Amino acid sequence: MFKFEKNNEVIHKYMNGEILIRPIKEEDNPFIAKIIRSNLEEFEAAIEGTAYTDNETTAMFNAYTSEKSIYYVALLNDEIIAGCGINPLKDGKNNICELQKMYMLPKARGKKVGKQLILKCLNFAKKSGYKECYLETFPNMTAAIELYKKNDFKIIDNALGNTCHYSCNVWMLKKL
Repeated sequence: MFKFEKNNEVIHKYMNGEILIRPIKEEDNPFIAKIIRSNLEEFEAAIEGTAYTDNETTAMFNAYTSEKSIYYVALLNDEIIAGCGINPLKDGKNNICELQKMYMLPKARGKKVGKQLILKCLNFAKKSGYKECYLETFPNMTAAIELYKKNDFKIIDNALGNTCHYSCNVWMLKKL
């Protein structure tokens, strides 16, 4: 595998194709919404108080338009296979952002796509002046939790801010 960057896009070459990571476009909305919902169904978390019923899920492009927010999508041979974003933590301290809506298709797993999305998001967060990054997830998303831990996120005892995702009961925080 090798990597190169061009015009705010990161391209990873693999034997089976090319993975491109770029900011979301408005026409990506239905594809990333489908990935988010299918992941939540797969992990038995398609319930109220999650991204499954979040209005932003169908309009991801619009939810990441401020200068301190971004949502990246990963494409494998021009097919969207994953996404992850940074937004200010709603009703939180100004210097805390939230890593949001990191979901991927099964074909994206094991290709380091999640790691690359997290690194790209955390780099954006640091450049945007955030000091800490918060996230929420579910206990049965064990692979995701391990990935977050490998990227220095620590489990904390309580939720921060007001994400409206009251069904998520694993909270993590990372100092940037």
